[in-house]
Amino acid sequence: MKQIPQSLRQIIARVQDTIPQQKIADMFSKCFLNTFETTLRPQSDRSVFVITGDIPAMWLRDSSAQVRPYLLAAEHDSYMADLLVGVSRKQVQCVLLDVYANAFNETASGQGYQSDVTPMQAGVWERKYEVDSLASVLELAYLIWQRTKRTDHLDQNFLQAAWQILNVWKLEQRHENSPYAFQRFDSPDSDTLPNAGRGSRVGFTGMTWSGFRPSDDACRYGYLIPSNMFASVTLGYLASMARAVWQNDVLATQAEQLALEIRAGIEQFGLVEHPNHGQIYAYEVDGLGQYHIMDDANVPSLLSAPYLGFCSAAEPIYQRTRAAILSSTNPYFFVGKAAQGIGSPHTPTDYIWHIALCMQGITSQDPDEQNMLLEMLATTNAGTGLMHEGFHKDNPNLYTRSWFAWANSLFAQFVMQQCQMF
Repeated sequence: MKQIPQSLRQIIARVQDTIPQQKIADMFSKCFLNTFETTLRPQSDRSVFVITGDIPAMWLRDSSAQVRPYLLAAEHDSYMADLLVGVSRKQVQCVLLDVYANAFNETASGQGYQSDVTPMQAGVWERKYEVDSLASVLELAYLIWQRTKRTDHLDQNFLQAAWQILNVWKLEQRHENSPYAFQRFDSPDSDTLPNAGRGSRVGFTGMTWSGFRPSDDACRYGYLIPSNMFASVTLGYLASMARAVWQNDVLATQAEQLALEIRAGIEQFGLVEHPNHGQIYAYEVDGLGQYHIMDDANVPSLLSAPYLGFCSAAEPIYQRTRAAILSSTNPYFFVGKAAQGIGSPHTPTDYIWHIALCMQGITSQDPDEQNMLLEMLATTNAGTGLMHEGFHKDNPNLYTRSWFAWANSLFAQFVMQQCQMF
């Protein structure tokens, strides 16, 4: 068993002293340490590979979310800062290996979905192109810089990866010019893209196209609004790093311009009129008049827009959107005997996700709602003291993924926010 750094022990002690509910405090300790104890794999080159939990691959999105609660410790603990910098370095290596891939192997082992019809490499576990994966790389690097003031991870490799991310997002504004295609045979429709792997037809919006959602399910329409929200925010982070660290006005200006184009696309094409809720954000659009009203438990989601930094939680359009997706308007909002919350088409019907409950709490402005959600999280973990992927709305003993580090880390972050530590 790994030795727990004093900086992490101090955070646990602060929570123990602050949270009145002992069961929440005990859950926090288990969830907070889960990523550190079970998923971090330091490499000989000082990078750090991060498995998701029960899958031995590293997702760019998940790995960023898994280590995010440790930013507080990294401010004053060089060991923890080194670990986070190592995760960022590994993410950059992954991007440089394949900018379109979402998940990677620890070595060039050829594990994963090597039979998919898309250019695969032995170091790639899965090549589902997801805008939020690349945004997560930019976000983690920026947060490390802001919290620790370190820039050693923002080296020439990171700069090369940043240019690749920017250029792919610009290219995917017009997906018809893209080389990317993806097909998986003998699988559910959610695991492959139609139209010979090119995805459904889209029109130009200024937003950037995504093949898949943060759930790794295929997008119905190519412009995924939450992921474009996230991209627009992290392009601002990239511009800040470009100017302050590399003195690169060309990169900064291009990042800022793309962020403006994406935001304009969201406002022009991503807002729809709902008969019961008024003007709200759609989940996906195609730029040709079609849209999909829903939200998915995975982050980025519409629910998470303030968490992403896209808007204030008090913003009227967000509040209307929030009301819609936390209601029967969202086909993946489930109400049961044990809980109510957002699930995902990625898991069975009537399965609520702990990630969504945590995000609902993090973005709530109502202390009563937050306390209700903490209690709901405490009573739906099947006595394990850890978060899961999805659980049945009537019976939390029925759940998916007993070892899902991202959910544990987001619960820890919710509790830290309640303690005014984040």
